[in-house]
Amino acid sequence: MLRVIVALVVALTVSAVSLPPALAQQNGTIVVAQQTKKPTLWDLLFGSNKKQEEPPKQEPPPKAAPAATVIEPPKPEIEKSPNATRLGVLGDSLAIDLTNALGRAHAEDPNMVVIGYPADSSGFVRDDYFDWNARLSDLLDKDAFDIAVIAIGINDRQPIGEDKPLSDPWKAEYSARLSRFLSQLRIAGKPVIWVGLPPMRQTSYSAAMTQISSLQRLAAFAGGAEFVDIYERFVDENGAYSSYGPDLNGQNVQVRKSDGIHFTRAGADKVAFYVDQALKRFYRGGTMSLEVADALAGTDAEHMMRPPLQGLGQIRLLEVAGAVLPLTGNAPKAAALVEANGPQEGLGFNADEMLLAPAGRADAFGVGMTSSAPQEDGAE
Repeated sequence: MLRVIVALVVALTVSAVSLPPALAQQNGTIVVAQQTKKPTLWDLLFGSNKKQEEPPKQEPPPKAAPAATVIEPPKPEIEKSPNATRLGVLGDSLAIDLTNALGRAHAEDPNMVVIGYPADSSGFVRDDYFDWNARLSDLLDKDAFDIAVIAIGINDRQPIGEDKPLSDPWKAEYSARLSRFLSQLRIAGKPVIWVGLPPMRQTSYSAAMTQISSLQRLAAFAGGAEFVDIYERFVDENGAYSSYGPDLNGQNVQVRKSDGIHFTRAGADKVAFYVDQALKRFYRGGTMSLEVADALAGTDAEHMMRPPLQGLGQIRLLEVAGAVLPLTGNAPKAAALVEANGPQEGLGFNADEMLLAPAGRADAFGVGMTSSAPQEDGAE
């Protein structure tokens, strides 16, 4: 009998020592339970008076505190004067951002109201989709604005009928549409500020926009509009497209959107700043009247072609208008002015050479075209 009891005790002891930890399966994962203290022979025969220690409860990790949100208070609303000057912004999707930027710039000016008249995906090429000359005629009939700001052209690299983009027939028709547009504004007595196109990220597209902007520049000069060239404001030190640049505070920020075409808020505010510099010619806080400065108005030269001339060319135009009286000789007649298909004798210069002056020369006037003729030896 004693042998049986001893054998039983030994068997139980060996079993207790080799007892593996308990296993459980939770959600397909094997979980090993926490091991407790190994039982002694006394515990097996007579039990233990000590309570088994429970595993400590693990507290869930504390949740991260939400980031503080700073909400800037809106600018105080300024009540606009009933006779406030109405600045109308016309154009494609570029005009949308420019409208908002000019609105921010004049938010606290009671004498200026910014009104946007943009048409997304529009231009001067697809008049079957959106006819800007017809739209402008309707706005002028309603007297919808006092000063016009134009920002348009990013959708105009398309054929006009059978004419390929930027071919000679295409340029002639495009320029004619620009002239009709500006003629309506001139006849209505509306000052015009035309914003040139900026560089684009895609190289071939940017080259096309540069040519279109040059045509707009020529049309603006001939039509008596102020042309705001912003190209150099959005390039890097090498003259190439840059998504980043200085803002109005001189900080280097992103000024172009990810599409490589449109402006960010900072970029649009930058364009609005340069537009405001041109706006000072017509508007100074509502204290001066709005007038279209045209020295040739009311003269025989009013409707003639006026290329961007400087020096003697500009003096001759002013002489015909009566704004400048020559000290010697008689003033040339209006018939002697540069016309689209008229003679150029007696003017003392060649209009084609003026338009195609080499870049950097004083009479190039920033047209953006260069002469194909080689420079003479020793010319600077």
